[in-house]
This record gives sequence, structure tokens and C-alpha cells, in this order.
Amino acid sequence: MSWSRRSLILSLPLVLAACGFQPAYGTKGSAGALLGAVRAVDPTDKNSFDFVQHFEERLGRPTKAAYSLAYTINTDAIGAGITPSGAITRYTITGGLDWTLTRLSDQMRMAGGHIKAFTSYSATGSTVAGQTAQSDAYLRLMRMLVDDLVLRLLAASTSFAP
Repeated sequence: MSWSRRSLILSLPLVLAACGFQPAYGTKGSAGALLGAVRAVDPTDKNSFDFVQHFEERLGRPTKAAYSLAYTINTDAIGAGITPSGAITRYTITGGLDWTLTRLSDQMRMAGGHIKAFTSYSATGSTVAGQTAQSDAYLRLMRMLVDDLVLRLLAASTSFAP
């Protein structure tokens, strides 16, 4: 590694600190207002259960709930790989998430929006392999939706005041 590249890498934290950058999960970061403070609406099916489980992994279980997360998950599976005989060998699953974050103290809407993601899986092989691949694809999709949602919440959390 050349000296100029090394000095650039070493000076990067100083440059970021000078412009006001703070890590979201740092001691004074914006994520502190959300950790353990967001209660997602109770799950009603497998997808929403996986969604809430991963959401709580990312932001913690709600111990001091100051916000409520309402959400609606929509999924659609489309045959993507078709053999000449008409058998579907691959599916694409699209997912949509409509969400609203509400402050519990005054029922004020703090943030909301729509998120889309997609994934796919192979339907070749045994029945058990196909069902396992399908289940894994839906789990991946829920994780993608949560990860995008948490990024949006962290970006918006600088304006939250409990």
C-alpha cells in the first residue's frame, strides 16, 4: 500500500468527525432513540413473524416502547424459469412493505413509506428441497425488508423527540 493511500485511510476518521458524522449506533448516535423503543404490531402469519423477529434482532425487543410500528406485507410469487415442457424451475418473489411509525405519547406519525424487494429460488429437485428453498426465500425477503426499514428509520430518527 502506498504512503498516500495509507495516509488517506488513516485520516478518514478525522475528516468524518470534522463534518459532524456520528456513528448511528455510537454513544451519541441517532439509533439510541430507537433501540428497544419501537414496538411492532403483533405478527399474524409466518412472514410477519419472521419480519418482527428480525426487526427485534436489529433494534432490540421493546422494553421502553415510545413508538409503534404498523406495517402491511404483500408478497407475490412469479414463475421465472420455465422449461420447454412448461415446468417452472425458478420462482421470483416480490415483496412490498407499507409502514408507519407513530409516537405513542401523542399518536403523531413520525415516519412512513413503502419498501420493495425481491428474491428468487430454484424449484428443481425433490419436493422437500423445493419447499425448503421456498421457505428460505421468504425468510430472506423479510430480512431484506427489515434491513431497508431500519436504515430508513435510522436516517429519519435524527428528527425524533420522544
